Amino acid sequence: MGLPAAEHSDPEERAILRESIRLAFVAALQCLPPRQRAVLLLTQVLNWSAAETAQSLDMSVAAVNSALQRARATLEARNPAVVPRALSEAQRQLLARYVEAFERYDVDALTQLLHEEVTMAMPPDDMWLQGPASVAKWFLSFGIGGRGSRLVPVDACGGTPAFAQYRDGGATPWALILLDLRAHRIAAMTSFLDVETLFPRFGLPTRLAT
Repeated sequence: MGLPAAEHSDPEERAILRESIRLAFVAALQCLPPRQRAVLLLTQVLNWSAAETAQSLDMSVAAVNSALQRARATLEARNPAVVPRALSEAQRQLLARYVEAFERYDVDALTQLLHEEVTMAMPPDDMWLQGPASVAKWFLSFGIGGRGSRLVPVDACGGTPAFAQYRDGGATPWALILLDLRAHRIAAMTSFLDVETLFPRFGLPTRLAT
């Protein structure tokens, strides 16, 4: 069965959809193409409408709904096992090590936390990386401006680990980072760059106190 358009499905259908995607999220997210992953995260984790998602990703509403349908088909085909709602102690420790390594900009330590099939994307940009070596190379080249960043935990839907990233020691809001955890490793990192829209939704400040 195809996924109904986000703006026209009834509340029960939307609730069933969100629950099914929440249960499949950790197991299947890394298998989705970057654009489908971005649409899925914005509509089902951040609860954006199809119109808001289309504007953020420079897509049409029809294209958003089509991407969501394809993402749903992928999730249904995988038929993943149920994912626990709460993070385990090992996962919480993994996130603590991630924040420490990120804020120290210790790329070697950060790379050790990544799954061998890790992916990294930055919607609405088309950048998509796979593998710890590619991610590490990006952090040490194009991403070097993130050195000195600070991370603030964000309460996203479905228990998805999320952090607001501020560059320049907290002076510059940069991205909302959502993480996918698998086998006690980070399997996907998706950084949404539309901070002007996203940060106010979570009550995040425009800069952090020094």
